[in-house]
Amino acid sequence: MADTKREIERKYEGSSAGGDTGLPDLTRVPGVAGVIDKGLAELDATYYDTADQRLAAASLTLRRRTGGDDAGWHLKLPVSEGVRDEVRAPLSDTVPRALSGLVRSRVRDAELVPLVRLLSGRDVRHLVDASGALLAEVSLDRVHAERLSGGKGTAEWTEIEVELADDGDPAFLDKVENELLKAGISRSSSPSKLARALGETGGKKPATAGPEEALVTAGDHVLAYLRTQRDAIVELDPAVRRDVYDSVHSMRVATRRMRSALRSYAKVLDRSVTDPIGDELKWLAGELGVDRDQEVLTERLTESLEGLPRTLVAGPVRARLRTWAHTRSGGSRQRLIAVLDGSRYLDLLIALDALVTDPPLLEAAGGDPATVIAKAVRKDYGKVAGLVGTALDLPPGADRDSAMHEARKKAKRARYAAEAATPALGGPAADLVRSTKSLQTLLGDHQDSVMTREALRELSAQAHGAGENAFTYGVLYGREEQRAAAAEAALPGLWEAVEEQTAV
Repeated sequence: MADTKREIERKYEGSSAGGDTGLPDLTRVPGVAGVIDKGLAELDATYYDTADQRLAAASLTLRRRTGGDDAGWHLKLPVSEGVRDEVRAPLSDTVPRALSGLVRSRVRDAELVPLVRLLSGRDVRHLVDASGALLAEVSLDRVHAERLSGGKGTAEWTEIEVELADDGDPAFLDKVENELLKAGISRSSSPSKLARALGETGGKKPATAGPEEALVTAGDHVLAYLRTQRDAIVELDPAVRRDVYDSVHSMRVATRRMRSALRSYAKVLDRSVTDPIGDELKWLAGELGVDRDQEVLTERLTESLEGLPRTLVAGPVRARLRTWAHTRSGGSRQRLIAVLDGSRYLDLLIALDALVTDPPLLEAAGGDPATVIAKAVRKDYGKVAGLVGTALDLPPGADRDSAMHEARKKAKRARYAAEAATPALGGPAADLVRSTKSLQTLLGDHQDSVMTREALRELSAQAHGAGENAFTYGVLYGREEQRAAAAEAALPGLWEAVEEQTAV
């Protein structure tokens, strides 16, 4: 089993300004009533990475540490500057599966090897308030680093680490920093001990992203967009595995954006190469959405039910809804982890890498983006226009519902094409992104209403078969009809506004 702790901390260069401890008098920090000496801990940490340091390049650290009160395996995942999530697992001789899965999108099939060993003497102080509650932990670390692979160097240094207490106010760290700066202690130039060790023990440095290349050709712009989506899929992988809020949806959107761009810019990239990749992206999006559509539908029904007066709720409607939702759940959590651990997903990641590093460019890729990309966007927009026109010409009913659903899918594709085009085309493409997003939202609400009414018919039949009162399902059905009718009534005006704003 693994658990997660959010770390908010800052690191400083060690100094002798504070005497033997290297620390100034921290009781002068506003809010600090006492500084408690927690003693000295001897820490022994071995950091693991691939031979080409893929984890270090992504600012991830994986270590096995003994000593202190948190001995075990630790994986640190960056959240923002100075903020990391530390995922912990018990001590073992090999990397725990709970952690190796979280780095799989980076490591792929490469071996994790011992890279650096850090021996630290940690002198710990607790800063507490007047009630004795912990505000922050301050430690003075005397570090000895030894390169285990990729070099043979050693290094030694002293650093100060200030870690905010759980649920503490990050502004408190500013107060501590002010006192440290007064004592001549400065912020560390390295984001972590591992980064400093790698820099000071010689050997090959991890590959890092260089300066962004200028986007000149149509191919440059398309590949930059694809690279962004590839990076999003890789970076979201650990969050999806940890079930972080909205991570599944975000990864699904990245796969859709990438697949849509491959289809929109078929004149730039060879479809004989990209179509199989698009098929695999569609497969991954489907796996990510096994329960997503059901969750959205259940949330909509629950909200609608909560909005009804009690007098309109007849029978065990809430219990029926819970049972229905549970029955239709696909148990996607375990299934999704199995997908991310599988060879098919790994092959897709490798294919995405090849796509952006050795792209199958066609002749148009070298063309002027203002011409090539604009033409592709106009083509996608034309498909939306045709479908919206068809929907508006049809009477209310199943055919119109189907036409509006198809228009929604094409609006989404046109929006993603315009996103990729924005760096090249500027304001007109950005305007199209906004207008197609509004159109997509309206058409999406209409489609949600179609699906909700289908669900209500199913729920009503189940309730009737069980001898329950089906009145409430009819009320909810009627309200969904009104929502759909409102969306259909708003479509002509919204579409007219979209056409007025479109100038790509």
